[in-house]
Parts: sequence; C-alpha cells; structure tokens
Amino acid sequence: MGPTFVALVGNRYGYRPIPRVIEEKEFEELLAKYSSDSRASKLLLDWFCKDENAIPPIYILQPISTQLPGYSDTSAQSHAEHEEAVESWSELQQQITELLRKAATQAEEEGQMQKEAKHKYFKSITEFEIEQGLCDTREGSVYSSIFIRDVPDIQDHHDQHQFHKYFDVTNDGSIDTEAQELLTSLKSQIVTKYSKNLNIHQVQWSNGVLDEQSEAHRQYLHNLCQNFVEDIKRQVLIRVSERQETQDEMDWLFEELSHHMALCHKKSSIFCGRAQLLASICQSIERQDKCTHGPLVIHGPSGTGKSAVMSKLAEGVRKSLGKGTVVVTRLLGTSPQSSEIYSVLKSACFQVCLAFKLKPPLAHIVNSYNELVRFFHNLLSTVSKKNKEALVVIFDSLDQLSSNDGAHRLHWLPKECPPKVHLIISTLPEEWNILNVLQEAIPSQENYFKVEPLSCEHGQQVIDMLLTTVRRKLTAEQQELILESFRQCGQPLMLKLSFDEAKRWSSYVPTSELYVAKGTQEAIRFLYARLEKKHGKVFVSHALGYIACSRNGLSEAELKEILSLDDEVLGHIYQYWSPPNKDIIRLPPLLWTRLRFDIGDYLVDRQADGFPVLGLYHRQFVEAVHELYLTAEEKIKCHSVLADFFKGTWSLGKRKTITLPLLKETLDADRKVSAQPLKFGDDLVNLRKLSELPYQLLHAGRIDELKQEVLGNMEWIVCKIQVTGMKSMLEDFSACTKQVDCPEVQLIQDALLLIWPTVDFMENGIDPSVLCIEMLARLDFFKGSYPMIDELCVTVMELSTDCTVLIAGSLDGTMIVWDLQDIEVIHTLTGHSAEVRCIKVIHNKAYAVSGSFDHTLRLWNLLTGKEIYSIAEDHTDYQHFALLQVDEATDVIYSVAGAQIKAWHLENGDPLFQLAGGNLDHTTHTAVLGSGSSLLTVSFGGRLCAWDKAKGTLQNTHCLTGLSISTPTCISPLRNQEKVAVGFNDGVLAMISLDGSCVTANVNLSVTFLVASEDGNCLVAGFEKYARVYKLDCSSSLKALKADLEHGGNVQTAVFSKDGRLLITGSNDETIRVWSLLDNVKLMDSMEGMGVPITSLSVSGNTLISASHSAYYLKIWSLAYDCQHKTVTPFHNRTAIIGLSQDGKFVCFPQTGDLEKIVIWNCEEGGAEIIQDMRHIVKHISKIKLLVISPQCPILFNKVSVKGCGIYEYVKGVMLQTLAAGSVICCLMVVQLKKLLVCGLRSGSLLVFDMGTWQRLGCQLPPGQGEAVQCVAVSRSEEQLAAVYSSSVVVYGLHSTGADPVLGEVLVTFSTPPRFASSSVAVLSDCRVLLGVDTGELYLYTAANTPPTVLEPHGCRVTCLETSHNELYALSGCQGPIQRIWNLSERRWDYEMYYKGLFFQGVICAAFSQDDRQIYTGSRDRTIKVWDLQNGTLLTVQYVYAEVTRIVPTSDGMLASTRMGYLIRERFTCPAAVAPSYNPLRNIKANCSVRARQGKGVRRVYAAGPIAEASKRPQTKTLFQNIAHSRLCSLL
Repeated sequence: MGPTFVALVGNRYGYRPIPRVIEEKEFEELLAKYSSDSRASKLLLDWFCKDENAIPPIYILQPISTQLPGYSDTSAQSHAEHEEAVESWSELQQQITELLRKAATQAEEEGQMQKEAKHKYFKSITEFEIEQGLCDTREGSVYSSIFIRDVPDIQDHHDQHQFHKYFDVTNDGSIDTEAQELLTSLKSQIVTKYSKNLNIHQVQWSNGVLDEQSEAHRQYLHNLCQNFVEDIKRQVLIRVSERQETQDEMDWLFEELSHHMALCHKKSSIFCGRAQLLASICQSIERQDKCTHGPLVIHGPSGTGKSAVMSKLAEGVRKSLGKGTVVVTRLLGTSPQSSEIYSVLKSACFQVCLAFKLKPPLAHIVNSYNELVRFFHNLLSTVSKKNKEALVVIFDSLDQLSSNDGAHRLHWLPKECPPKVHLIISTLPEEWNILNVLQEAIPSQENYFKVEPLSCEHGQQVIDMLLTTVRRKLTAEQQELILESFRQCGQPLMLKLSFDEAKRWSSYVPTSELYVAKGTQEAIRFLYARLEKKHGKVFVSHALGYIACSRNGLSEAELKEILSLDDEVLGHIYQYWSPPNKDIIRLPPLLWTRLRFDIGDYLVDRQADGFPVLGLYHRQFVEAVHELYLTAEEKIKCHSVLADFFKGTWSLGKRKTITLPLLKETLDADRKVSAQPLKFGDDLVNLRKLSELPYQLLHAGRIDELKQEVLGNMEWIVCKIQVTGMKSMLEDFSACTKQVDCPEVQLIQDALLLIWPTVDFMENGIDPSVLCIEMLARLDFFKGSYPMIDELCVTVMELSTDCTVLIAGSLDGTMIVWDLQDIEVIHTLTGHSAEVRCIKVIHNKAYAVSGSFDHTLRLWNLLTGKEIYSIAEDHTDYQHFALLQVDEATDVIYSVAGAQIKAWHLENGDPLFQLAGGNLDHTTHTAVLGSGSSLLTVSFGGRLCAWDKAKGTLQNTHCLTGLSISTPTCISPLRNQEKVAVGFNDGVLAMISLDGSCVTANVNLSVTFLVASEDGNCLVAGFEKYARVYKLDCSSSLKALKADLEHGGNVQTAVFSKDGRLLITGSNDETIRVWSLLDNVKLMDSMEGMGVPITSLSVSGNTLISASHSAYYLKIWSLAYDCQHKTVTPFHNRTAIIGLSQDGKFVCFPQTGDLEKIVIWNCEEGGAEIIQDMRHIVKHISKIKLLVISPQCPILFNKVSVKGCGIYEYVKGVMLQTLAAGSVICCLMVVQLKKLLVCGLRSGSLLVFDMGTWQRLGCQLPPGQGEAVQCVAVSRSEEQLAAVYSSSVVVYGLHSTGADPVLGEVLVTFSTPPRFASSSVAVLSDCRVLLGVDTGELYLYTAANTPPTVLEPHGCRVTCLETSHNELYALSGCQGPIQRIWNLSERRWDYEMYYKGLFFQGVICAAFSQDDRQIYTGSRDRTIKVWDLQNGTLLTVQYVYAEVTRIVPTSDGMLASTRMGYLIRERFTCPAAVAPSYNPLRNIKANCSVRARQGKGVRRVYAAGPIAEASKRPQTKTLFQNIAHSRLCSLL
C-alpha cells in the first residue's frame, strides 16, 4: 500500500563482487584477451566452469571451498587453516577481479562489448539492488523512496579513524577514486530520474554529526527517522486514494479468477499423458449433459497429478461441450480466497452470476453460510433452466479446504446436477474421509475416475517440459538418474521435487556426486536437508515447525515475530557475534527472506480468519516436518511459543531474558513483537488471536491458562461468538473436553449449546448483554462449586440411532434435513405447498415418502436432497385419518386418506390399486400388516374387512361382536401376531385377528391413542388422564397391569423404549413421565420444561424428542442421567392463575389435577434446570404435528420451524401446604402490604387467607345465585377490592388482618354490560373501576347509578389492566398487538404501543415499576418487555423461555412467575445517556411503533425494528425531541 522500494544511499559505493554467472560467449571473449597469458587463463578457468545444462551455456564461479577447503571450516581446531584460506581468497579475488575488469574494458574499446555489459564487472551490490528495486518504477512514480546522505567535506577528513565507515577506501587506506566516481554517477542518475522520490540530507563532518556518541548525531538520526515516517505516510495515503479512485467492487473476484487461470495454465502447459483418462471424463460429461447426473469425482493418492488433470480438464471441456461453455475453476488451497468453503462458494456464485447475467446474491445471503449454500444449489438449477451454455464447476483438492463450516462433510455439495450443469471434484482417497462420504452419497461407480501413476515415458516428457520452462537441460546420465528414481514411484509430485533439485545440477558435476530420492517423502526430506545445510538446521526446523503447528497457517509478519521469541533460534543466529542492539533483539528479517525464497513454491498463500497466511504446499510436507523436527517435546515447545505470541505475553515492551550460549552472555531485551489485544478498536477484532490462542494453549498443555484466558473468560466468549459464531466457540470447548476431563468446562459448553438457538434467532448482530444474561442465568446455580464458573459469572421429527440427523418441515411444506452433531443443514427439501401430514423413511435412511394437504405424495432421495417423483391424490380426508406405509420387500406404497386407500409402485409411482366407498367410510381406520399378510380396515359398528395387499381385492368381511354402536378412534398394528389393536369411542379396546375373532377390554372412556412396543409384547392405551399398559402373550388375551399410569391432564401420547423396559408418556399438563415396566410399574421420573401440552414423543436409545401441536419448537432430552442429581421444577402450576408475594417468598396457585385446592409454595435459593431443544429459523412458522421414526436409522420429520431454547433459571423451594377452597378456583390475588390472599371461586364466593398463618379470615358469598367470580383486583391503597361477576362489579372495603370481617361492607356496585364476559378489572382508591371484556371493550365506572364511560376499545379480548402507583395512569393489554397507556383523569389514552413479532400473541400480564417510570409486560411470545411511561417507547426486550403469568414490581426491578413453574428475579437499569441509534429490537424479529395524542390529533412518535428502518421511511418530527433515550436498557 506504500512504497515498494526504499533506498538509503550514503557516501560509500559498496562492495563490488565478482559476477557469479557469465554467459559462454561473453566469457570466452574475455578469456581470449589472455590467450598469450597462460597463467591468467588458467586462473580464470580454475574458478569458472562451463555449465552446458544452461540454455545458452554459461560459466559459473565455483564456491570458494572447492579450491580452498579451509575457508568454510570455522571450528576452533581449524582456525589457522581458515585464516590462511581467507587470506588466500582475498588475494585471488583481487586478481580475478582485475583480470575480468581489464578484459571487459578492452572488449568495450574494441567494440566487442556494450558499456552496460562491461559495467557489471565494476558494479557494486548497492547499485545492483537499487537497479532491481527501481526497475519497474516509472520516472516520477511515487512507489519508491530514496534517502541520500551527503557529506560535502568528507574528503578533507580521510585521516580520521572512522573515515572508512563512510567512504570507499583501498587496501592501503587511501580513497578509492574509481568507486567514488561510480557512486557519483549513480547519484546523478537517481537525481535525474527520481527527483520526486528523493530526500537529501546534507551533514558536515566538522560539527560532529557522524560521531555516534554526540548529541548532534542523535538529532540527525531523529530528523532522518521523522522524515522517513512522514514520507511513508504520504505515499500510503496517495496509494489509498489511487486505489479508491480505480477500485471496482468486484476487484477481489477478478484477482481470484486471474490467480486460478494463471495457475491452471502453468499446470496444463507441462501436462502430458493421461489421454485415456481425459477422454473417458470428457465422454462422461458429454453423455450426461442432457440429463440429471451426479458430480464426477477424480481421486488418487497424494502426488499423482490430480491437479494437473483438473487443470487440463478446464481447457478440454470446451471442446466437448462447445466454446460457449462457462468453466469455473478453483484449485483449492492455493489462494486466500480458495481455502475455506464459504469463500469458495461466494466467489463461484458471483462468477456464475456474471457469466450468465443473473442477479448476484444479496448481502444477507452472502453473510450467511447456510443461505449461501442454498443460493448455490438454486443457482445451478437456474442455469440449467436457461438451457443455453453449459456450466462446468471444477473444485480441485477438496482435502485442501479448511474444516470450517463442516466443509469435509460435503453438505454444501449438490449430490445431483441438473442438465447442462457439471460438477467435477478431486480429492485424496483417505484424507478427512471425503471419498467415503462421496461414495455413500453418489453410489454410481461411473462417476469415479482414479488417477494412476505416470508412465516412465510420460515422466521423461514432463521433466523435459519443466526444464524448458527454466531454460535448462540435463545430460543423458543425469536424466537417466531422474527416470530411474521415477520408475520406483511414478508420482508427479515426486517428479516435481526431483526437477527442483535437478535444475540446480550443472553439466560438469559428476553423476556420482548427485543424489536423487527414491520416493516423495525421501525427496521432501532431502529438500529440507538442503535448506538446513544452507540456512542452519535450527532456523529451518523451527520456522517450518511453527507453520506446521499453527491451526490454520501463519502470516509472514507473524512468523518473523514468533521466531524473534524463540531463544534457540536467536542463540543460533548470534552464536559468533552479539546483537547490534542489546536492548532490542529480533530475527534479522533478511534471514527469513532468503529461506522463503529457497523454499519456493512449497510455501503457498492461503486464507485464515480473513488474513493471508503461509501454509506448506502439500500434506506430505507437513507430515515430513512432524516426522523430522516435531518430537513430542519439541511440539509442546512450538505450541508454547505460539501461545505466548498470540497471548501477547512479551509485547508492549515487556522484556524477555535470553542467554546466548556460545557468547556466554545473558541479555534482558525487548523482542518488539506486536501486541495481541482481543480488540484493536471498537469494531476491529483480533481474529487471529481468537482462532489460534485456544488451539495453541490446548496443545501446549497449558490448560489452566486456557480455562482462565479463553474458556472461562466471558469477554472472550462474547467476542468470539459475535465475530465467528457459536459453532466456532463450541469447537474450542469440544477440543478441550476431548483431551481433558474437566466438568466445569463441560458445563459451560452445555450452557453455550443451549444458548445457540437464541444466538441464531438474533437479528442485526449478537447483543453482548443478551449473551451475558443467558450465561449467567444458566450457570448461576453452579457458583461456589466450580472456581472457573465463579470467575465467569463474576465477569458478566426424528433422530437417527446415533442422534445425528433431524428433519424438520414447516407448514408451507418445506422440510429441512439437519446434521445434529454439527448443527448444520444437510438438505432443504422443497416441493410440497401445504402442511405435511404423513412421512415414511425407507431403505436405511436413503429415501422418504411424504404426504401433504397439497394433495400430493412425494418420494425424496435423502442422500441428494432431491425429489424423485410426485403423485397427485386426494388428501381431503387426512383430517379424519392419515396413514403412509411402505412394504420394502415388495416396494409398494400404501397411502390412506380416510375412506380412500391407494397402492403405488415405489420404483416408478405407477398405481397398483385403489379402494373407496362400499365398506369404507369416514370412520374407517386402516392398518397394514407385515409382508405377505393383509390390509385391514375397521369402521363404525365393528365392521372388519381384510384386503389383499397385492391386488386390493376384498378377502373377508366380519362384524365384530359387541361393537355395533362403536366408532373406532385409533388403531395400531401388531405385526408379530398378525393382529390389530383398535380403540373405540365407548372405551372398548379390541385385539382383532384376521379371521374376525377378537379379545376386548374396557377402559370406560374413549381411547385416544394406542401404541405397541417394538417386540409386540406390550400395548399402551391412552384415555383422558390415564394410560393403561397391557401385556400381550400367546393366549391372545389383554392382561392389564395392576395400576394405571396417571397424569395431571389428559395423556396425549406415549412411546416405548426399544428394549421395552421403559414407557414414556406425554400429557397436556405439560409433563413427560418415564415409567419402568420391569416387575411392577414404577414412576422413574417426571420431566418439566416443554411449556405446552405434549402431543408427540419419539425415542432412540437414550434420546427422547418431544413435540406439540401448540408449539413452534421441539425439545431433545437425554434419558441417560443420574436422577438423584436432577434438579426439579420449583412449582407445578399449569394455569395462568397465580398469586405472588412481593418478596418472592410465596407462590400460590391451583393444584394440578384438583383445581379446588390452593398450593402454597415456599421459595428458597436455588439453581438451574437445563433442558435442550433445537430450532431452525425459516420464513414459515408452524406447529409440530408429527414425529416419525424409521426402522433402520430413524429420522425425525415434523411440520415445524424449530425455534426456542430450553434453559430455565428458577428459585427452588418446597410445598408448604394446600388450602381447600371447596370449589374450582377462578382467580387469585395477593394483597402485598396487608399480606392477604384473596381467592375467587366458581361458586361465586370470595375467600380471604392470612399469609402469615394461612388461616381463612373470611368468606364473602356471591350477590346472585350461581354467579362465578370472573376476576378480582385490589386498589393501590389496598383499602378496596373489586370482584367481577357475570352481571355486576362489586367493590368491597378491605381491612387489615386483625379486623373482623376482613372483607367489609359493599362500597359500590356497578352493573356490567349484558352478553359480555368480563376478562380483566382494575380498581382505584376512589372506587372507580376499569373493566375489560372478551370482545375488547373497555369501560370506566365512576358512580353507581351513572353509565360507564366507554373508552376506545381493543379489537380483541382484554387480557390485563394495571394502574400506576399514583393511580394517574393505567395500562390495557389485549390478545392483539395493541397496548395503551391511559390518562385516567382525561379518560383517554396518551400513548398507543403497537408491537408485532414473529410469535407475539398479546400481553398476559403487566406491572408498573414502583417509581412509575417504567411498565413491565409479560407476553405470549415468552418475553418480558419494558416500556417508558413518559413517552411509551420500548426500552428493552428479554426472552425468558416461558409465558410470564404474573409480574410484581420490586424496589430495583421486578419478580415474575412463568407457566413452566419458574420464578424470575430481575433488576432493571436504565442509563440516562442519550443514544439515538439505540434499537431495543436489534436482535428481535419484530416491529414496534408508538402513537401519541397531540391536541385532537394522533401521530406516530416512535418506531423500532428491522423493517421500520428510518432510511426507508419519510422522516417525521417527533414530539419528544428532548427526551434522552437509554444507551442500553437491560434486565439483569
């Protein structure tokens, strides 16, 4: 982004070396000048050898050690020989230099050599580097910076002892005039060509500037550095400005395409052989172009040349499909944008859209991985439907993808391609299990092509082509040496490694001195050995070791800083001399630059965490590093240094002690490594730290630090979830729990798993406060037990047998297949347009049949996610009875809709037979028995019909005895006994045989469901609140167990465990009960937490799934737990009737199963109940209707968009006692200050209890006969109590506990409107009454004989009425989206709040804060909302996982009870700071607006929510411009 080259030019021209390489013609011309001087000729020929392998041939200066062996021996024992060799070379170097320069000068004079060619024999390293740095820089360009230091009077001081440091001198100490002339020429060229890039600093020798100890010298350096920084900044800004002016929003895509096109061309240019393989692949592509087909898979061992084949295919497919074919090629892992599947799909989608002129994906699609995968699949279908140019997508080396987003599980990969679309992928056979996954999903072997090793002939061709690209060749002996090695291996990677070694061979080197590896691994080891020899083993091993030990690779800047922290590397570098600055020690950057250059293409650029990083070229290179350098001890050391770096241990000036071994010197020095904060600013997160630090700490064995810095750090958890998502955070926890047995880490991981659905549900980013609250609520129970959790809290259907697969469908017919291990979408099944009623999974999870109210039957391929066919049939009678059964032995589908039975061939969907009418009517229930058996129907009056399963012909008809007036209600096949069990509406349970014989039992109540165990030995029948278990034996009798299984509400469903030992029942009392069937029936457990009636259960192993017709979520339970340590729900209240004391000590509610008794619950301190559920956010929300388990590998099908989360905070307690009411309880009210409990009964009586003694203090009879108490209310002064009856509202005086009677005289009676049922009431201290009714009307009563004031009605049932503590305002809520704040003195509303959310169905309860500044509301969407009383604006929304039934304000917040039996304590804070951008719905899918009265008019003054964006609406001037909105309003 800044200058590409910086030059610092002083007064020294610099070292002028002998050219290392001289072309043959030029050298021989120079040599000819000494034809008569044999000594000079011999000297040149001794040191320059001709290399005929170069094209054209060249002469190469030989290494010094070839003639002077002692030169490179620096050992102490060879010191004398080394010094002698150094002295000898100094003399020889001078002689050779003089000979070459003299000959070059003569050649130029004679016209045989150009001036520039001659100049290279006089040129210094400094000039050479400046030429190279400026060679691509245009005159006047700003892409370089040159700083020149000029000392005008320096020649006058040549006798100074420091003169040689700043000026060129000869061996005798005199000025080197030739070098100075060359320097003057160089500076002149720089000034002429690059004046705009020039910075000149003139200094005087006489003023002491060049004295390193002087103040003048320090000031000079300060000015130079300041000038340097300013110049760099200026150029950076210029480059940024230029880029912004020329930058195209698609530049990133064009750069990516250019990279892969260039790499493909490079690989295909040296491609040879494989003609048969390429022809077979191209023929397959041509054959499949007009039909649906699977992707083509190219596979083969590592190094066999798969990438070259794929690159050649990218060129060849156009010959097969036409020149207009669009080819998308990605050589995965070779660029930053091709290392992660998300980036790959993103770039591929944009490229295809551009090529076919389609709309590119929108931002919300690009920002979501799952949405992007869906778009990619749909895009391929769209291209196919255009039916024009073909599309070929080539993804090479799937194994090179990172594991992010489950890339290696290939859920993103379409398993079928439509016509005109082709996918070609390649992979290693065993890496990441990718090939096995592909073979399961794409079983056809015609789609697989194996790349075999190259033949020796083709190997020779490849070598020749590779050598041609670098203008080299080999001698015949050398080439045979390469081919002999290749014959033993045959892998192109091996050939490439051999080529990289052979291109260094000179023709004059004897074959005996050359080495060729016999295999790929050996070649890699030889490469590393060559690097060690040149750069040192310590440096090479540690540099490569750090790259191999990194999680996703390292950037060059990171690697250099990490090596600067490595004491062993620095000790090796500074073994002969001390660092130039003993306060700062770093790796000299040039050392890495040299090593990087020598490694060459075997280090590649990739992308990790949004940054370009370096990675080793091939997995075999990584394996070699581990084998050679990373012993267990060394690996831990590497991970520890990496952990220190990403933790920032030695940053910000913190010094690290190092002992330089050979110098025996200990230094305490700053390593000058970058700081590693969690965030670099408010919006810039340190993604590299988030990714690497957990990995490095874990593998370094620093578990305590891992727990403290990462897994137990709330700031870290929140930050990582916000930036990388919950899945990435859970991967860190999972990696830890796999290696370390740590219960507290497991608990936090479980809590995060439960939070995951809530996080996915958030709109517009993840709110940190929500995450903190969720974590605290779940883990607070464990505080005091685990130090890690203490610190953390202070800082802030159907399952497969292994519980891995879930399929969820919505009311619109969409079905989604989930992988539950990684919580990711496998497929989205689209086709049905209405509610799915029946589903059957067949053929070991490979296929599924579904029936829908859209009157279609559809067959799905669950491996590819595609619909195979659709059958139209009438499903109108699904409302009476629905059944879908598949006989896999005969491949016949039996579809039943009420009185209509159809059979279809599974293979092609052709009809087999149809039954309707006659013996079948709307009461008919059908069962399909096992293969070879019959199809049975049972209808009204006990009419039994047996039908042939193959032909549909009627075999027998029987009228069952004793069932002449009975109507079947449910049926269950008993396939092991070839019978059916049928339940009837009159309580009869019949077990019926094919011959019409039956055994009956009676339960006296209508049988609602029948379920048989898998072994056929047990049958359970459900009837009202009970379930009865029958043992089935050979005697064909129904033997009921002694005791019926009881719930507090009607039993809706049941399921047996696979071994038949357990029975699980679900009821509309919202509980699940687990019963043991061994010996006597025993209740093992009762599980709370569903929050709605349970209507469907499925079980697989120890995993239980519960669902409900009334819920938009399902829950997954583990049956493998210790019941003794299971927490329980504090109170079992399944009604909205509840009384709650202000201190939270007592909760009063009707007893489940006996509504004539009041339960008094005494609360104590407690913990948290953890229940998990799953959810998936889609556009269409529905209720769960069905759970189906496949016999082989069960998969969950349900008609629901799964939402919600199951973690509930509560306060434990004990049941104190029960109070008999004598009639069904209709309402309860706690009088807080007087500590009274008021109970309204169906009989019309009012009971009053003392909450201190729980003694009844009074009973008030109803004003009329048979008038039930509909609702009650107490005034804020607690002196008045209003009771609502069917025809009147009576206001009583209310006295203290010691008074007799407590309920005093009638103060006033108001007549209520006829024909309306009152639903809510509020009473004021002056006996005014506010009354709401079922139809939405609101009345304000002020005097007994005066008609009430009719207030503006709601459009639906009024659910709550609450008054402020000063009784100036009231809140009315209803079942709709409208809530109003009423000004009671003016008898009109001041503010109307509109709130519409995805699940919002009205307000249940409300309360004013004690200071009357806020209003708390509890809604059916399971949230608590806080509103500002002064302006009606919404302050905050908190999801609490259950419907709130009562809210009581406290001094700092409120107390709330829920329908799931939990008590919530909240503290509310509302900062005064103004933040206009604050949006309380930033994480909620909802819209909110407020209207206010202004004089006689009404206008909207507030709006919030993702849809109500200010930018999309006309700006209106609010009435409350001076009101300070909260920066953050939160419930804690």
